Amino acid sequence: MNKMTIEDVELKGKRVFMRVDFNVPMDDDGNISDDRRMRATLPSINYAIDHGARLVLASHLGRPKGEVNPKYSLAPVGKRLGRLLNREVRFCPDCIGAQTRSMVDSLGDGGVLLMENLRFYSGEEANDEAFSRELAEGIDVYVNNAFGTAHRAHASTFGITRFVPVSVAGFLMKREIEYFEKVTTAPARPFVAILGGSKVSGKLGVIQNLIDRVDKIIIGGGMMFTFLKAMRHEVGQSLVEGEMIQFALDMLKRAREKAVRFYLPVDVVVADRIDAGANTKIVTVQEIPEGWFGLDIGPASSKLFELALQGAKTIVWNGPMGMYELDPFSRGTTALAHTVAGCYATTIIGGGDTADAVNRAGEADNMTFISTGGGASLKLLEGKNLPGIEGLTDKHG
Repeated sequence: MNKMTIEDVELKGKRVFMRVDFNVPMDDDGNISDDRRMRATLPSINYAIDHGARLVLASHLGRPKGEVNPKYSLAPVGKRLGRLLNREVRFCPDCIGAQTRSMVDSLGDGGVLLMENLRFYSGEEANDEAFSRELAEGIDVYVNNAFGTAHRAHASTFGITRFVPVSVAGFLMKREIEYFEKVTTAPARPFVAILGGSKVSGKLGVIQNLIDRVDKIIIGGGMMFTFLKAMRHEVGQSLVEGEMIQFALDMLKRAREKAVRFYLPVDVVVADRIDAGANTKIVTVQEIPEGWFGLDIGPASSKLFELALQGAKTIVWNGPMGMYELDPFSRGTTALAHTVAGCYATTIIGGGDTADAVNRAGEADNMTFISTGGGASLKLLEGKNLPGIEGLTDKHG
């Protein structure tokens, strides 16, 4: 990685602005139901504290659309963070202005201040120059440790870097970049990509980029029906993107030309309606009944994919195999999670839904790396540059 990291700069006594991703799920009473994103950034926070930084933490939460909304306050996050760090975390009810500057000024070495939701200001998502300049005021070091927002050119992820002396990557950002760089430039082979989720259009760039790099591609989820339709199978009421059928045909042809093995499901779980209590049955992909919905891969497909993954040395998985949130349609994704976890390979999980599914399957600890950024990981797999990385200071020499 040719960008400077938190280890490359002096932190003692410095005002350090660290962009983190504390966009965690909360119930209506402000209780955090999953703090994995917070835990993932703790090594960088603790490193800064231990090295005497005067640490200012900034994040967004939800989509308040540029207006102050108590529902999206980061105050409960500050309380949870204090417990995770076992130390005081001061909370600032704003992120710019005189009160914020006063609280930042009062920080001692090793002190921690969490600012209020950045997205209470429209200037955050608009990458407004004046807002970026205010965020940067008095800051000595900027640390981006929010990979989940690195694909957005927002004020706190990109604009601020123009107004601070040095911008570096935190440990989480560094790990994300290194894993995805390795996968897209020098993966151990055989290299297998597993792509699921609902739509081909959402993975279009990923398929185009990876088809030149992988040895095998496995397709599941709702997107499989566009490929099946392209192969002239009847798919009932299953999700099909008509405008993507030609793209699917082009990719199948390109895979043949590149000698890339392309795996599609051979059987599916179908239902007469999209509901946990629906009537279901398992059919081959040639026998999907008219009016029925394909909502998961079947057991024969799970076995096929297990065989396809034997001997793999690098596996990237983005997107579940079916509507895993509903129990009758979760088995394909769960089976694949067990298979991937059991492979003697570098296993990289990208995307929030896939990470959630792997966690539900009890296999999170058995994966090499679980990315914290869905959209950002997709952009890297597409071979695109991310604003949140581009804005960081280059290493010299």
